[in-house]
Amino acid sequence: MAGGTMMLAASPFLSDPSGPSPLLAALAWIEGTLLGSIATAIAVVCAAAVGLMMFNGRLDVRRGLVVVLGCFVLFGASTIVEGFRGAIGNGPPIAAAPVITQTPVAVPMPPPSPRPYDPYAGASVIRR
Repeated sequence: MAGGTMMLAASPFLSDPSGPSPLLAALAWIEGTLLGSIATAIAVVCAAAVGLMMFNGRLDVRRGLVVVLGCFVLFGASTIVEGFRGAIGNGPPIAAAPVITQTPVAVPMPPPSPRPYDPYAGASVIRR
């Protein structure tokens, strides 16, 4: 009876998974999407459009610089916060959310198939 009690006490609960949280993984994916290559491409197009509008005189320089500065602040927010925390001295810098990566699985290559027999291969070549 005592062994059964110990076994129940050591078993993990279904409400407390031991692996990484799916919610944190989803948030890390959203953050990577919003601050990754898609957002960088959108920011480049936005900066180019603002530059063309300033060049044509449709937008004043002050507004254009605000847009470009906003892009820098958006993409550099984590670095800016870590710099502030380091300057103030309130503990270690904020750790980034863990990025879950999948390791590629090595798939064995099938052996090369034998070349099919071609009785006419090289028939038009004159041998000397």
